[in-house]
Amino acid sequence: MHVHGRMERRLLLAAGVTGLVCVGQVVGGLLTGSLALLADAAHVFLDAFALTLSYAAIRAARRPPTARHTYGYHRVQVLAALVNGGTLAAVALGIFREAVERIRAPSPVLAGPMLAVAGAGLLVNLVVAWMLHRHDRHDLNVHSAFLHVVGDALGSVGVIAAGLVILLTGWTIADPLVSITIGAIILAGAVRVLRRTVHILAEGVPEGMSAAAVQDRMAAVGGVSEVHDLHVWTVSPGYIALSAHVLIADQALSRAEEVRRELQRVLADEFGIHHSTIQLECTHCLGAPACPGPGCAGPSLDP
Repeated sequence: MHVHGRMERRLLLAAGVTGLVCVGQVVGGLLTGSLALLADAAHVFLDAFALTLSYAAIRAARRPPTARHTYGYHRVQVLAALVNGGTLAAVALGIFREAVERIRAPSPVLAGPMLAVAGAGLLVNLVVAWMLHRHDRHDLNVHSAFLHVVGDALGSVGVIAAGLVILLTGWTIADPLVSITIGAIILAGAVRVLRRTVHILAEGVPEGMSAAAVQDRMAAVGGVSEVHDLHVWTVSPGYIALSAHVLIADQALSRAEEVRRELQRVLADEFGIHHSTIQLECTHCLGAPACPGPGCAGPSLDP
């Protein structure tokens, strides 16, 4: 609990600092006329929004299950990611449209102040990334937030590069060109977030996991004759659930319980599946009312 509390405090602090950077970049972009700076500010705003959503989702996920929400509120994290991904995509498209207009009708840019604001933003982004880096591997939400902040830092580098080009050559087209690059980075991140989110909401097999491999490993446990009607899905990042029917020999209940416990141990230790529902059967349930699932049509699971 202490580790979770410390992580939540870091998320809040990171969101607050990132929000201040966003305000500074918006003011700087308006004063200097830099679209690249405003585009980076949009990215920073969305990252502050994502950090806040991540904090709220983690808090909500800790709430206990209820009669209406028997899994608890773990899916709030997934819904937060869906909102974040959709907003990222919308902002990226807006940046592209404005950049095209700037290319058609270039406007003056104050390169000196633009460089100063972008440099300050880069420094703060690096500090925030350092704050989150120690925890990014322990929680998918924090890792996602860390990657967002790294993207912010790259955006600031792009703005600095555009500012230097304008300062040295006067070529103001560099500003919208860098804006397009930042927009592409934002859109690529949005697509990744949306793809993973939709996959989870569609209850697909967790990324990096093979349902056929899980089934084969369960079937290899001593005392198991067959595994069928297997389903494995992600409730929320880090929370994988499984249900399956397992055919065993007719035996005492105490022996059957040993088989079930060994199956759950294998699932937890080798696949990270800590929430499993296993239905033990002593005869094949093909055609029986107790097993209506499509997996009962045969013993094998197509990869």
